[in-house]
Amino acid sequence: MSDFQLPKDFQSQMQALLGAQEFEHFKSAINQTPRTSIRLNSAKPFSPIWPKSPIPWSDQGYFLEERPSFTLDPAFHAGAYYVQEASSMFIEHILKSLEIPRGVYLDLAAAPGGKSTLLSSYLGNSGLLVANEVIQSRAQILKENAIKWGLGNTVVTNNDPDHFEPLEGFFDLVLVDAPCSGEGMFRKDPQAREEWSLDHVLLCSSRQKRIMDKAGALVKGGGYLIYSTCTFNEQENEEMIRFLTEEFAFEPVRIPREESWGIVETEVKTEDGTFFGYRFFPHKVEGEGFFITVLKRPDSASTQEPGRIKDFKHPVLKGLGGREGEALEQELGFDGTGKYYSLKDSFFRINREFYRHFEKIAQALSLRYFGVELGKKQKNEWIPSHEWALSTLPKNGFSQVELSHEQALEFLRKNDQSFDNLPKGWVLFTYQNLPLGWGKNLGNRMNNYYPKEWRVRM
Repeated sequence: MSDFQLPKDFQSQMQALLGAQEFEHFKSAINQTPRTSIRLNSAKPFSPIWPKSPIPWSDQGYFLEERPSFTLDPAFHAGAYYVQEASSMFIEHILKSLEIPRGVYLDLAAAPGGKSTLLSSYLGNSGLLVANEVIQSRAQILKENAIKWGLGNTVVTNNDPDHFEPLEGFFDLVLVDAPCSGEGMFRKDPQAREEWSLDHVLLCSSRQKRIMDKAGALVKGGGYLIYSTCTFNEQENEEMIRFLTEEFAFEPVRIPREESWGIVETEVKTEDGTFFGYRFFPHKVEGEGFFITVLKRPDSASTQEPGRIKDFKHPVLKGLGGREGEALEQELGFDGTGKYYSLKDSFFRINREFYRHFEKIAQALSLRYFGVELGKKQKNEWIPSHEWALSTLPKNGFSQVELSHEQALEFLRKNDQSFDNLPKGWVLFTYQNLPLGWGKNLGNRMNNYYPKEWRVRM
């Protein structure tokens, strides 16, 4: 890429931020090809064969020496890993190094789902995540990625930040990876260079303030707010810290980090003290441009507990009573920690420990998916769902058949296949012991139940 593709005003802005000499290093880095990185799903054991090196701030993150064809890797479709930019994996280091308590989290601008799957892994069975996306088509991609990740601790919603008002003071952690001018993506996305202007930066800044004006109120007393952008300028970064501390009571949080990582700490003076932001420059860090800050809500700030909903009423969702839920749990061979709901003809499971939180969320927001969809019951037969296949829940009583790489790709393409000695009835097909989906052997043929809209076309 040549220098003239960088907008002049952007060059002036970066020279002011870095100084003339360092700007030359930055300019050289921004014209190089970025490295590909992935984050493994610790709940789905898998060892990639590609040459890789660890990302220093992520236990599950790796740089790849070259970019493989992820579309032609069945493990990718099984949710064994997520292709995620390395800088944004720093959120994992924040959660672990600050030992942020698990509980009910919100990712307010979540699509396509990289940060949501990271939060989902951190929470495990000890939390519930609301992954929200305002744009409907992007909410669909977010839902797919939550299903593939398979931990069953996520509620996917499709709402504007305004709709969250009934949930003020409700969340232990709120993450906002704000829509921004995309300066950090210039080397990945030439279109971001073309769209950039000082006016666009100001437009993004005012949009971010509208979002953060709502987001700040959603954090409960003692909870955390994480704000990030993939941009460098002060209007979208430091100015947002000043805005938040003027609007809400927050306490500063400093993130421990190694000098060798090359992450630049910035200080923001406010009336409430000195706050901290962290910048990732591509000439200093192996990753894309990124900015992140963490703020803590004082313990004295208002907190909303879910309370007991005596009669849960929802236009389409029905909670199963104790006995009905227990019978279902026993039939499916689960461990007794689930709470069950029916939606149309299908059954869903969430973690019982968080069902009150879930019901409060369900009454306030527009649900796109939640927990794990298990499937339908017709007469005495279960018709298991693809979501259950990809989840980490047990699949007791079903035959499993391990596929080769080529067989797995044919299954993912929904092409007709025949197998010797295939068990009758429902079969769970796996690749490297990772579930891919269901088939049903009718004797004279095998029906492939992989979702049509997900099939691999390459």
